[in-house]
Amino acid sequence: MTGRAFTVIACEQRSPEWFRARLGRLTGSRAADMLATIKSGQPAASRKDLRLDLVVERLTQNPIDDGAGFVNSAMQRGIDKEGDAYAAYQALTGEIAERTGFLSHDTLPIGCSLDGHVGDFAGIVEIKCPKSTTHLSYLRSGVIPPAYLPQIVHNLYVSGAQWCDFLSFDDRFPPHQQTVLIRHLRSESEIASYALAAALFLAEVEAELHDVKGLRVA
Repeated sequence: MTGRAFTVIACEQRSPEWFRARLGRLTGSRAADMLATIKSGQPAASRKDLRLDLVVERLTQNPIDDGAGFVNSAMQRGIDKEGDAYAAYQALTGEIAERTGFLSHDTLPIGCSLDGHVGDFAGIVEIKCPKSTTHLSYLRSGVIPPAYLPQIVHNLYVSGAQWCDFLSFDDRFPPHQQTVLIRHLRSESEIASYALAAALFLAEVEAELHDVKGLRVA
């Protein structure tokens, strides 16, 4: 891919190196929070929380999330089944999804952690191994769940990829229903709209960081 605007930081997700790479950056997992609004169209509380998280991370140089999150049995099963999901993706598409570290944008305080990329970032992959009821909902709808679209658009924006394959995998279903594969094609108008929203949000973060740095204890 020409015109690449990111650097790949080789690290395992949720490792100390990964948390350092993400420090103070807008990432794909928080893209929905950045875009969140309430019914009136005003920013949601989650947007403010994200802004404050990034301000504190930049100020303290410590991650808000220390990686000690609770993992229940369903989440652990999803982690354990990731290898099978990658194999299913390869069987379906003939493509090998390479694991990717953290993509750190070269000029903007943004980045993303991809589940995988195809070729020289021609495409990217988002893989889920959800609860069976959730997989069934994906099987029935045949569309990418709206909750994941902000993250997918963010990841396309950072990586420059032309498409993202969303794969849901559950080997508890009959063989012909174990995978749901949906491709989201890059739209330049969608990317431009997201880039503008991200720029406005990051400007808010910078402004608040400037204000906070000026605070003094009486």
